Amino acid sequence: MIIDLRSDTVTKPTPEMLQVMMNAKVGDDVFGEDPSINELERMTAELFGKEAGIYCPTGTMTNQIAIKNHTQPMDEVIVEKSNHVYYYESGGIAYHSLSSVRLINGDRGRIKPSDIEENINPDNIHHPKTKLVVIENTANRGGGCYYLLNEMKALSDTAHKNNLKIHLDGARIFNCLVEINVAPNEIGPLFDSVSVCLSKGLGCPVGSVLLGNKDFISSARKYRKVFGGGMRQAGFLAAAGIYALKNNIQRLKEDHKRAKSISEILLKTGWIESLMPVDTNILIFKLKPAYKAEILVEKLKDNSVFCFAIGGNSIRMVTHLDFSDEMLNKLSDVITKINW
Repeated sequence: MIIDLRSDTVTKPTPEMLQVMMNAKVGDDVFGEDPSINELERMTAELFGKEAGIYCPTGTMTNQIAIKNHTQPMDEVIVEKSNHVYYYESGGIAYHSLSSVRLINGDRGRIKPSDIEENINPDNIHHPKTKLVVIENTANRGGGCYYLLNEMKALSDTAHKNNLKIHLDGARIFNCLVEINVAPNEIGPLFDSVSVCLSKGLGCPVGSVLLGNKDFISSARKYRKVFGGGMRQAGFLAAAGIYALKNNIQRLKEDHKRAKSISEILLKTGWIESLMPVDTNILIFKLKPAYKAEILVEKLKDNSVFCFAIGGNSIRMVTHLDFSDEMLNKLSDVITKINW
């Protein structure tokens, strides 16, 4: 039995999802003629209370298209320093948008309204023009922590009061929503654009949807094309997204429950120095100095358990729909018997 906790991106389609994919109606999406993609875009936009959506291969693409669409060269983007759009997207803001980045040292990947207000540049020739705020919810490197509804509203109000746009990187937004018990259409209107990833906790093999108003998405289609994201009969993939939105949201609570169980197992060992609060499906823990993260990763791998060392003698584990209670029991046995 292989237990892969490197990411929630490692999931494979269930038999039910595969059946839906095989039966999908498809067409040429660049011509706007793929009915499954059109339905996924409509469904996701309606779910979040937005006018329109565009289906893309990856969340990195939806994020980068959004930033490109909101900014001009020599503008500046306010973002927390560990957030995905800066930390994990290969310098895409600089490369695609020719924009500067103002990094915030936040709380586990989250920022406050004051972080926005204190980092808006003066309007003169010496500074880039502050134009956009980006937040990530849940925050990956923050151990899957999330913003509450009132916190998202406060950030939105602050951005708009200062004539800034605000983008939500919702790579794991449904993990947040099932925890705070808030409907997607309560948060969608707070943001000028929203990226919704389907290939993490929702279990799809591919895809993210970028949401916004009709003019924004019309412009995004050209950027998707120039980024190389124009797809043809991709409705086979979009059908998986439709299935996931109908069936796989509420089950995310199971991933969160299993993540908490793993944290309880880890805290019983003698080699954990600290463990971030487990809010959703991500665990990040740090080993005591006498133990090395890279060595533990190899010991776990020897027992068919896969995870990541993420620097600072820390390790990340992520639960997902392919991680079962049976696997949890085996993981408990493996961790308990680790011999240093």
